[in-house]
Amino acid sequence: MAAAGAPQPHQLRTFRPRKNIFSVYSDTELIQRFRLDCAGILFVTNLIRDRLTSPTQRNNAITPEMKIAVMLRYLATGKMQLCNADDLGLSQPSISRIVSETIDALSTPAIVRQFVKLPVQRTDIQRNQAAFMAIAGFPGVFGVIDGTHVRIIAPSVDEPEYVCRKHFHSINVQIVFDAHYNILDIVAKWPGSTHDARILNESGVRTAFEQHFVPQGCHLLGDSGYPSRRWLLTPYLRPQPGPQTRYNRAHKRTRCVVERGIGQLKRRFHVLHSEVRLNPVKVCKVVIVCAILHNICKQRNILLPGGAGDDDRNSDDDDDDDDDDNNNPPNHLPQAMGDGRLFRENFANIHFQTG
Repeated sequence: MAAAGAPQPHQLRTFRPRKNIFSVYSDTELIQRFRLDCAGILFVTNLIRDRLTSPTQRNNAITPEMKIAVMLRYLATGKMQLCNADDLGLSQPSISRIVSETIDALSTPAIVRQFVKLPVQRTDIQRNQAAFMAIAGFPGVFGVIDGTHVRIIAPSVDEPEYVCRKHFHSINVQIVFDAHYNILDIVAKWPGSTHDARILNESGVRTAFEQHFVPQGCHLLGDSGYPSRRWLLTPYLRPQPGPQTRYNRAHKRTRCVVERGIGQLKRRFHVLHSEVRLNPVKVCKVVIVCAILHNICKQRNILLPGGAGDDDRNSDDDDDDDDDDNNNPPNHLPQAMGDGRLFRENFANIHFQTG
């Protein structure tokens, strides 16, 4: 028996073997598990490599590539435990710490501005408008806008503010898509009870249009939950036969892009489908990072898992957030709505006079 107070023998730490995902999986298998291929994972890693690299290699330091893989696996599944199920060789506390570290690094304003931005070059705008025009003959469309709710656990602070009209806790996220399902703008910071119209009214998108950073003659299409503006065209609630009906028909077909875009985003990153078990601030960062990664996938022509393309009809948003008749603009946001409705009437009469 060892003498009392005698020093205990030093126990060496043991480390589980870590899987080299690049040697184990093909690009197709990487996309299924991590939503990016090998080159895509390395591309994202290089964006924030300096922030992820450990200063020393003591204690078997985790590589930046492995940290990005852990984050991508979490976003793809919404379940941190599945990273261990794939035998990446990391503990649950390490996975939780890595997810927070990588999400913080990728959601910085500099990274967001690099991948989520409104087009400013006239040629880019005209190309986008032509693509929208080809859908249903609706002219001048710059983008399509909608809100979607991301479920969260009940927060400990201001809990009632996060209960949306569907009676669950959420973040209300505003998204603008172009005709090719790229995200042009995203706002993820508002509690679920906030009306879509208020989010728009206090967003940079409104400023960009009203201060003419976006050229005149460009329009967003939104549902009737938004106020009518010269730059934001909404549907008629009770269209009359003729131009109004034809306008509504083209508006609906064109605006389907935002519903499919949200569906694609949530299919690509299942974390947005389920209840995100993080505090609201972290959830907002998760949403922003998913938007960045979605656009990176678009730029690199990486399809949805299973090979579904942009026109996959199963990609529609399943939130049912577009209940137009029950989502009218609140009465405290009336400014310019009359002018917007008059503009819409003239627009419909000019462009949809004939079928």
